[in-house]
Amino acid sequence: MTKRDYYEILGVGKNADAEEVKKAYRKMAIKYHPDKNPGDHSAEEKFKEAAEAYDVLSDPEKRRRYDQFGHKGVNGRDFEMNDIFSQFNDIFSGGGSPFESFFSGGFGGGFNSRRGSNLRIKLKLTLDEIAEGVEKKIKVKRHITCKACNGNGSKNGSSLRACPTCQGSGQVRKVMNTMLGQMVSTSTCPTCNGEGKIIQDKCEVCYGEGRILEEEVISINIPAGVGEGMELSMRGKGNVPPRGGMAGDLLIAVEEVPHEELQRDGKNLIYELHISFVDAALGTDVEIPTLGGKAKINIPAGTQSGEIKRLKGKGVKDLESYEKGDLLVHINIWTPQNLTKQERELLEKLRESTNFSPNPNKKGKSFFERFGEFFR
Repeated sequence: MTKRDYYEILGVGKNADAEEVKKAYRKMAIKYHPDKNPGDHSAEEKFKEAAEAYDVLSDPEKRRRYDQFGHKGVNGRDFEMNDIFSQFNDIFSGGGSPFESFFSGGFGGGFNSRRGSNLRIKLKLTLDEIAEGVEKKIKVKRHITCKACNGNGSKNGSSLRACPTCQGSGQVRKVMNTMLGQMVSTSTCPTCNGEGKIIQDKCEVCYGEGRILEEEVISINIPAGVGEGMELSMRGKGNVPPRGGMAGDLLIAVEEVPHEELQRDGKNLIYELHISFVDAALGTDVEIPTLGGKAKINIPAGTQSGEIKRLKGKGVKDLESYEKGDLLVHINIWTPQNLTKQERELLEKLRESTNFSPNPNKKGKSFFERFGEFFR
C-alpha cells in the first residue's frame, strides 16, 4: 500500500520549520491519542501515522533524504505504541507543559513515562556484508518484564495497594507560607519512589523488581552501505525499568573488518594491481578480486604506472541513494630487484632504445634493433 506524504499527514508545507512541525504533531497526537479514542482502530492508525511522519520531518538528515528520495530514502518502519510514546518526553513534557498531565496518566494512566536503560554492543561486519546488507542474529543479555507478576513486582501480580503517603499519585505536595503568600512545591513521593503503589508481597521470581535478566536472540537487519563507527538503533530492545515502563534501545556500533585485498573509499572500492613493465608494454589479461568473486580485466599495451581502470557498479551500495559505487583498479608497474646477468645485459641494451625512453626526442636505436643485436 502506498504511503501518504508526511507533510500532508501533519498538515504542514514543505518549508515548515522545526517548531511548526512539532506543533502540528502535538495537535495530531492529542486528537488521535488512544486514551482519548478507546477502541477506535482508525484513530490508532492515524496516531501511528502522525508519529512516523514526525519521526522523519523532525530529524534534519532524515528530512533531507525524504525530500530528495521520498519514502525509499528514509527506510520507513512500522511504529508500535512504545516507539511513539518514547517521543513524548521531548514533545509533551517539561517546563510545566499542559500536555504533561494529559500523557502522564490523566486519561486512564495508559502511558508510563519511565524508560529503561539502553544497551550498547559492537558488531563486526565484513566488506561483503556491508556491500549488500545482511541479517545478523546475536545473543543479548537484557532485563525483560517478569511474566510471573506482569512486571509490577508483586506476588501473583496482584498484591499491590495505593501508597498511603501520596494516596497513589506518586507525588507529595508541600505548602509553604511566605511573605508573598502560599507557595506549593511538588516532589516525588519518598515512600513509593513516584510509583503510586507499594508491594505487599514480593514476586518470588523477580523478588519485587518486576523484571528478570534473560539471554535473548535478536535478529538485526543491517542496511547496505553502513560504515566504521556508525551506530544503529533498535527501539525497545534495551532493558525494561523496574516495575513497568518502556524498554530502552539497543544501540549497535558498527566495526568494519578490513578486507585482505580491497580498500574502501566511501561507496567505491580500491584495488592496487601490480604488473611487470613487460606486461605493461605488451598488454595482458589479469584476474582481480571483487566482492562477487574474481573478474578478468584487460591491460592494454603501453599502460602507464598510475593509470586507473574503473569497473562500474562493483563497489558498495550507498546508504542514502542505494546506488552502487565502482571498483577502482590502480595500476602499479613492478620493477624487478634481483636480475640475472643475462637479464641485466638485455636491459642495458634496451636502455638505449628510443621506445624505452620517456624523452621522445632522445636519439638512439629502436627497441627492435637493440633486441636483434642482443641475440646475434
